[in-house]
Amino acid sequence: MSQFFNNVEPNIIDDEMVQKTIEEKCPEDLGDLVKGENINLKDVTELQLSFKSILQIDNLWPLENLTKLQLDNNIIEKIEGLESLVQLVWLDLSFNNIEVIEGLDTLVKLQDLSLYSNRISKIENMDTLQELQIFSIGKNNLTILEDVVYLRRFKNLRALNLSGNPFCSKEHYTLFVTAHLPSLVYLDFKLVRDSTVRFLHSLIGKSGNSILQSLCFVALGAGSLQKSGSQKHTAAFVEHLNGSFLFDSLYEEDTEAAKLASLPGVGDLLQAYPSWFLLVCGNLYKYGLEEYEKREAEVSKFYKRLNEILTANQKESKRIISDFENRNQRRLHEIYQAGSGDIAESKRAQGKEDILQLWDALMTLEALVSNDLEELLQDFKRNIDVMASTFTENIKGIYPFHSIQCRDLENQHHEKLMEIVIAALEKLHKDELEEDLLDDVQRPLLDKTTIVNAMDMSHSIRLRKIDKRESDILCNIHQW
Repeated sequence: MSQFFNNVEPNIIDDEMVQKTIEEKCPEDLGDLVKGENINLKDVTELQLSFKSILQIDNLWPLENLTKLQLDNNIIEKIEGLESLVQLVWLDLSFNNIEVIEGLDTLVKLQDLSLYSNRISKIENMDTLQELQIFSIGKNNLTILEDVVYLRRFKNLRALNLSGNPFCSKEHYTLFVTAHLPSLVYLDFKLVRDSTVRFLHSLIGKSGNSILQSLCFVALGAGSLQKSGSQKHTAAFVEHLNGSFLFDSLYEEDTEAAKLASLPGVGDLLQAYPSWFLLVCGNLYKYGLEEYEKREAEVSKFYKRLNEILTANQKESKRIISDFENRNQRRLHEIYQAGSGDIAESKRAQGKEDILQLWDALMTLEALVSNDLEELLQDFKRNIDVMASTFTENIKGIYPFHSIQCRDLENQHHEKLMEIVIAALEKLHKDELEEDLLDDVQRPLLDKTTIVNAMDMSHSIRLRKIDKRESDILCNIHQW
């Protein structure tokens, strides 16, 4: 809200402001204490200095036992003057003009920090705040999503608000944050579900299982997240196809795959599935970029020809007008020399006729360029329609990616997985399953109906995500 203070005189925190605030805002017993002759600011534990037009933080050093400080809705540009407030647990600096996180090194007991609605572009200089539990830095200028990884050092962080920053518009934003900060309970004021992200984190931490790691989208997607959002990939409608992002997203809500990973045969199946799936996505990605280059070349060709037509038209128009001006200049001179009479009248009549001829020439030229542009547009439309329809048909399944497509792979994978699970379920009921697998298997495999329903549900979720990616591609090419 600092924008509302443009016409207000800036203030600096001084003794008078502190004393007046304590008298007005603090409990009655502390207010009476302050009004007395022997003022002891060490007894003050809470101070609210909101909406005071404060520009600079200063003169707070006597309040060494302060645990809660509100400096929100001011015009503060720099975090400073807080070094002595080592007992602070709660600090609110929201709605100010702060650009850099600094000056917090001594606040080692801080648990709740709000920097909401400032001008901060990087999360930094917070290493000593190891007790931090709640952190709000929404509505700032954070653009690099990978900077969120800095917050992993805060083991007690449970609530985080990043909403309103530029990087929040990225499609993988929520997945990225919850994956890198598995201890979060609330993100952007919403409860973080106990999803696959956190489940796989715990599994990997306990077992180090390479198969589970291959399922974890963090491990597979870390290198591809930066590439997936590039402008070229988006323009080619193949974002999230270069790398493992699409495959990883299939398992975002599918905890069953991780639970079943210990079954005999499932490990090999899970190991093979992503490699085939990524191969298909890679082919789609390559095809998409090739078609993008063709579309770009066609557009470039169109603009080149458009420029040629307009340039030729302008050149011819200038020539015609220049010739007219030269003739008209001579004619005006001849009329001036002739003065009056038949010769002057004849020259004026020639001038009028020349103006009509100029109009006819320019209108003819306009008609010709209009025809050329209409023909150019029709050719361009035909070419684009063919390219777009071919692209659409190939994406729908005509293009032979080894005769295997993402949806087919998912269906085949589901069928094989179902066979293995049903076989294991039968062995479990016959007590034929190996002893060391019983503990891992009995919990997820309660009965046939339960596991089949769960697997069908996760299978449906993955198919919907595959279909959505295809739908997004088709919608994008249609809009283009």
